[in-house]
Amino acid sequence: MKAKLQSSPPAGSDWIYEIKFDGFRALAFADGKDVRLLSRNEKSFDDKFPEIADAIRHLNLNAATFDGEIVALDSKGVSSFQLLQAFEMGQERPAICYYVFDLLRWKGKDLQGQALAKRKSQLEKLLSQKSGPVRFSASLGEDPGPLLKQAQKLGLEGLIGKRKDSVYEAGRRSGSWIKLKLHREQEFVIGGFTNPEGTRQHFGALLLGSYHKSNLQFCGKVGTGFNDKLLENLKDRFSGLASNSCPFVNLPEKRAGRYGAGVTAAEMKRCHWLKPEMVCQVKFSEWTRDDKLRQPVFLGLREDKDAGEVVRERPE
Repeated sequence: MKAKLQSSPPAGSDWIYEIKFDGFRALAFADGKDVRLLSRNEKSFDDKFPEIADAIRHLNLNAATFDGEIVALDSKGVSSFQLLQAFEMGQERPAICYYVFDLLRWKGKDLQGQALAKRKSQLEKLLSQKSGPVRFSASLGEDPGPLLKQAQKLGLEGLIGKRKDSVYEAGRRSGSWIKLKLHREQEFVIGGFTNPEGTRQHFGALLLGSYHKSNLQFCGKVGTGFNDKLLENLKDRFSGLASNSCPFVNLPEKRAGRYGAGVTAAEMKRCHWLKPEMVCQVKFSEWTRDDKLRQPVFLGLREDKDAGEVVRERPE
C-alpha cells in the first residue's frame, strides 16, 4: 500500500501518525524457519540483509506477513538513506533494523480487510516485547502539529498519516495513507552523466529525470553527495547501460539556465547517455520555475524501485 504526498495534514481525529522512515520498504513472509524478504518491486533482500531474515527466523512466527522498512540508524537513532548506501558498499557498519508497521497475515489468515487499528494492535502483541533488529513501529498520536515540530527537531524525514479504519489496499495510493515531508526528497531516473572536471575522477554530474506519462523528462543535474569510492562504483555500473541516444524528450534546451541546470545542444555533445534503468534518491531545496532541481544532493541508489514508476511527486 502506498502513501499519497500531502502539503498539510487532514482535519479530524480519524488519523494516526507514524515516523516516516528513510530506507527500503520490505515485505517479510515468515512461517517458522522459512523466511523471505522482498522489496516493493519483488527483489529478494535475503542476501542483502541476512541479519534481518535471521532475526525474523528466531521469532518462529506462524504463517505471518509483515510490511515495514529496513533502515540504517545513525548515532542518534535516526534513519539515514546515505548511511544505508554506505552500508551496502561496505564503507560503514551502522545498526540495521526492520521497523514493522503492518501485519497483513497471521496464522495463515488474511488480515488486509481488517481495520488498521486492529491490525496494529495484533502486531504490537507480537513485537512489542521483542528486542533486536526487528522492531514495532508504534503510532505517535493523533495531533500532527506538535508531532511535526518534534520530528523537525529530531531531524526526521517526516510523518506518515493513516486512517484508523483503513483496510490494506495493496499496490494502491488511495489517500487512506498520506506522507507529510519535512524535506524535499524523491527518486529520479539516471539518464546520463557529464565528464569530470578539475581533480574529480570517473564523472562530473548525473543527469536526472522523471516520467510524465511514458516520456522521460529531464529534471536537472546532481554533482554533490559522492565520495571517491561511490564515483568509481557508479561509473562501473554505467558501463553496461551505455546508449548512443539521449533518453530525455525535452533535450536539448535553448539555454543553460540561471543555475546551469539546463543542457544545451552544445553540451549534449559532451554528455554520455545511459539506458534509463537506474533509480537514485535525491534531496533538494526546491523546484525552479523551469522545473529543475535546486541544490540537489545525491543520497543513494534505489534498486528496490523500477524506473518506469518514477514520477514527479506533487503534494495535494
